[in-house]
Amino acid sequence: MWIRNIIILLATACFMEFVAWFTHKYIMHGFLWFLHRDHHDKTSKGFFEDNDFFFLLFAVPGILLIYFGKDNPVEDIKLWIGLGITLYGFLYFSVHDIFIHQRFKWLRNTNSKYFKAIRKAHKVHHKHLTKEDGECFGMLIVPKKYFKEQNKEA
Repeated sequence: MWIRNIIILLATACFMEFVAWFTHKYIMHGFLWFLHRDHHDKTSKGFFEDNDFFFLLFAVPGILLIYFGKDNPVEDIKLWIGLGITLYGFLYFSVHDIFIHQRFKWLRNTNSKYFKAIRKAHKVHHKHLTKEDGECFGMLIVPKKYFKEQNKEA
């Protein structure tokens, strides 16, 4: 039963990359652009951005699933799905807010081709200051061309 739960947790975390990509492309760069815009044009003057609202949007389902699955942690998959969503949220925060945007001054330098490719893909995403013509909407799955660029530089 524990192996099944770990598989559910990891599969959910992986699936969340596609949920994040879809949400970023069609919702954040769509009808909720007014909340995401300050992340691209840096109109926010403080530590927090309107874009940080999306953290709550993604956190609430994870919190609810953990809460409603906690009473029977071995057999109730709600807990493990909620933990998978939360794991992805932690990875997203670590990569996006800490590593890429340096909201906290940690993880500044890396020689990892993977992390350099992530940083490059995100930089390409941010070159677009409007909601149109965007690219690279994912976070952890990076298009191959950014890995190839890292191989050329090595």
